[in-house]
Amino acid sequence: MDIDSYARAFFAENPDIEVLEAFVIDVNGVPRGKWIPRERALDVLTKGMAIPRSVYALDVWGRDVNSAGLAEGTGDPDGICFPVPGTLSRVTWLSRPTAQVLLQMKNPDGTGFFADPRQVLANVLERYAKLKLTPVVATELEFYLIDPVRSALDPVRPPNTRDGRWHTGQTQVLSISELQDFEEVFYGISAAARAQGVPADTTLRENGPGQYEINLNHVPDALAAADYAVLLKRIVKGVARVNDLDATFMAKPYGMQAGSGMHVHFSVLDEHGHNIYVGEDGPSDALMHSVGGLLENMGESMAVFAPHQNSYRRLRPSEHAPTYASWGFDNRSAAVRVITASKPATRIEQRVAGADTNPYLVLAMILSAALAGMKEKTAPGGAISGDDHAINHEPLPTNWDLAVQRFAKSSFAYAALGQKYRSLYTACKQQEISEFSLRVTDVEYDAYIRTV
Repeated sequence: MDIDSYARAFFAENPDIEVLEAFVIDVNGVPRGKWIPRERALDVLTKGMAIPRSVYALDVWGRDVNSAGLAEGTGDPDGICFPVPGTLSRVTWLSRPTAQVLLQMKNPDGTGFFADPRQVLANVLERYAKLKLTPVVATELEFYLIDPVRSALDPVRPPNTRDGRWHTGQTQVLSISELQDFEEVFYGISAAARAQGVPADTTLRENGPGQYEINLNHVPDALAAADYAVLLKRIVKGVARVNDLDATFMAKPYGMQAGSGMHVHFSVLDEHGHNIYVGEDGPSDALMHSVGGLLENMGESMAVFAPHQNSYRRLRPSEHAPTYASWGFDNRSAAVRVITASKPATRIEQRVAGADTNPYLVLAMILSAALAGMKEKTAPGGAISGDDHAINHEPLPTNWDLAVQRFAKSSFAYAALGQKYRSLYTACKQQEISEFSLRVTDVEYDAYIRTV
């Protein structure tokens, strides 16, 4: 069904809809867009919506990054954005009847705009398609429910449960009763996911106070997998808000508690639908070479896997957040976990990326590294046992500035994302780093203002 017929059918089935939320996803994974009244919605859906091209190069505070080359000195022209097929759906958590649609920007000749993260991933998938290969991808997203009331002295705290305020020392991992305490929230998330076609699967209680995880089903379309991840984040935040809570995908909201990751599971199918990661007696050479590629290029990819200052607080030993470029069989301490519980489910799990990342860019870097490993037949080295990281495993960057410097000079990032996008991403991160360098923290005042 063409978009015009699909849109007309959608609005006929949803006569109460008053407004359409139309948005793109920026460099930091943040939705940016407009509200369109119902009477103009069909025009937007069929003819496209104009939005400044510079929307793709904003810093995390939503300010133009002039050095990225899309705003200052260009006249800040518009690009035209068109609907991503299958993303027109209801927004279930707003009181006003609202629909939403995810957009992608196109050039005048119909090709994708280079600065759209969705197009960055699409370019990587074209390389797989030329080899008649199809990645099958799923993500797992961790997040915290938090109290919406915050202050400078109390910026983040767990929500109340039926038994009262959480104690920050509680863990209660995999607790069913902790899920039941927020039954209405998780029911609302599940209902919204169904309404928006997001294939949410398991929900579980995680390690931190108020921390949960939602898994998405595997799909043979990495672009759709990334779409689902960004839509799920919107759903979680929106449903939490309507239940008088907030939700955060910040990598490390509590310094002494578990961080939140976005674990990526993937395998690769050949043109006949066979999983090329399955060997006769275990993982195939293709799988092992993919692991080798992931490890070899991990250090140069950290600016994408850990894109913010706070991201590096999550990367600590013994917290299931990797600090070395290592791999292991069914080992959650490793950066790359190889899962071979059954042949059909043989796959790789990359455990480095935080929940605060842009899913399109994370998948672009992971799938590019895996493909490079297969092409170059990269050996992964030895598997780790437990937390025993051997001396030959590369320590991952634990400093934001250093990670961005490595990324900016990386030949792998150049090949994976393209020179123009590598430069754009670097410019956005450098502007954010500069802002952080000007901010004096409360820790510094506490330590120094009267003592030195």
